[in-house]
Amino acid sequence: MLSFQYTKIISPEVIALYEAAFPEEERRPLPAQQRLLVEGALQLLKVMEGGRFVGFVFCWGLTDFTFIEHFAIDPAMRGQGTGTKVITLLFERFGRLVLETELPHTLDAQRRIRFYEALGFGAFSTPYLQPPYREGWEPLQLILMQKGMFLEEHTFSKVSNEIYREVYGL
Repeated sequence: MLSFQYTKIISPEVIALYEAAFPEEERRPLPAQQRLLVEGALQLLKVMEGGRFVGFVFCWGLTDFTFIEHFAIDPAMRGQGTGTKVITLLFERFGRLVLETELPHTLDAQRRIRFYEALGFGAFSTPYLQPPYREGWEPLQLILMQKGMFLEEHTFSKVSNEIYREVYGL
């Protein structure tokens, strides 16, 4: 059975998967990530199945939605429905979800977008830039996707401005 284990410590298994799943420009430096966890702004949910680590979710509880900053499943567990179960559990627990994903320029990015769309996520049509995690680096053009929102209530600018302010400190 799949479950979440809340923790404020980034374990070696989370670090290994975080670094393998996300290129450096898409990752916050680990000391900053750990500081945000300790301060309570950021949450780390280790995804466990039968007592075994199978993935993680870094997320933020914002005003009226949860922002999934990073989500990864152990490569050995991919294609078995684990990611679908995780997103389903997150939606049941938190309701409205928002996340960033790459533009559909690669087959992997296209696959990820289709995965999220199949789970009920819709992309905001407005272009979105992820601020850089490191000083002097360039922002990344990404897609902002949501699940469970009425778009007339949750406009792109409201959602993106809260993410920029709370997650990226802008």
